[in-house]
Amino acid sequence: MIQTLSRNNLIILVVIVAAIWLLPLVLNSLWIKVVTSAVIFGLAAAGISVLFAQLGLINLSQIALVGIGGWVLLRLNYATGLPFTISLVAGGIITAIISSILALPALRMRGLYLALVTLMTAGAFQIIFNAFQFPNGGEGFWGVAQQSAGAFRRPLIAQSDVSYLRYVLTVAALCIAVAGVHRLTTPGRAWAMIRQSEANAMAAGIDVTFFKMWAFALSGFMAGIAGGLLAGALQQLDARTFVASDSILLFALAIVGGVYHWLGALIAGLLFKLLPALFNDFGVSADLTLVIFGAALLHAIMTAPRGIAGQILSGFAGLVKHRETSHD
Repeated sequence: MIQTLSRNNLIILVVIVAAIWLLPLVLNSLWIKVVTSAVIFGLAAAGISVLFAQLGLINLSQIALVGIGGWVLLRLNYATGLPFTISLVAGGIITAIISSILALPALRMRGLYLALVTLMTAGAFQIIFNAFQFPNGGEGFWGVAQQSAGAFRRPLIAQSDVSYLRYVLTVAALCIAVAGVHRLTTPGRAWAMIRQSEANAMAAGIDVTFFKMWAFALSGFMAGIAGGLLAGALQQLDARTFVASDSILLFALAIVGGVYHWLGALIAGLLFKLLPALFNDFGVSADLTLVIFGAALLHAIMTAPRGIAGQILSGFAGLVKHRETSHD
């Protein structure tokens, strides 16, 4: 079974790597930007998966954390001469620190109560973003200029939209790989015990507070990196991009895509950004996607708890088993 899953992962990985190099050759500039945004929000969805899959915790502030990472990247980009990648990592670390503070309510709350607290946090940051906006090269702490924005610096190896898409895919893959290593090592084992029973975990000597804050920090780091990548893709950010309701939508799509496999996060990002863009391209209202997402969420909850990714992996496993049986 493990060998089959590894083979499935390898096949899917090969397909995605091929897509990385082939898609920019066939997509126009508009769709390259759409796919870039889809991958970025897929990374943010992967951060949601860390909390929900490992600890069963619901965080509805992920979009706000993406905004924080974007704000930090923009401020460092305009105010300092730091390379883009260093500013990106700094934004991820600062967002991770802020996210770990959200773990404090999680020490005593779960389920609906934790969801409400994190949603209120997202609403608070939405108000802050609307009131102060995002840095664009101005003076002062907020760095907002009333006239034209300053010059934005992308990575030297990712100046064009095509090369930046590949840069985003590489960074997203590294972040998801880091999360995967966490799941297979000490933090993952600790999270599994905490999810089963916090009392038993404490009896086994696990520091529940520390590992919950660690999970929130990792989730926030991935959101912060996603925000920095989004700032690099758009080269400016607007408060309307980070409304609190989108956090609910992204969480729902993470469930639909599948929180137990990295492919699910990618699917969530594609549904979040690519599907509405396709509807608009065909002249259909993008609001219709909400109906589709609602139906998909009901389907995931009732019949496919492992999401679309789980169904894809099961399909691959069935094909491989059928092929091996037919050869025998």
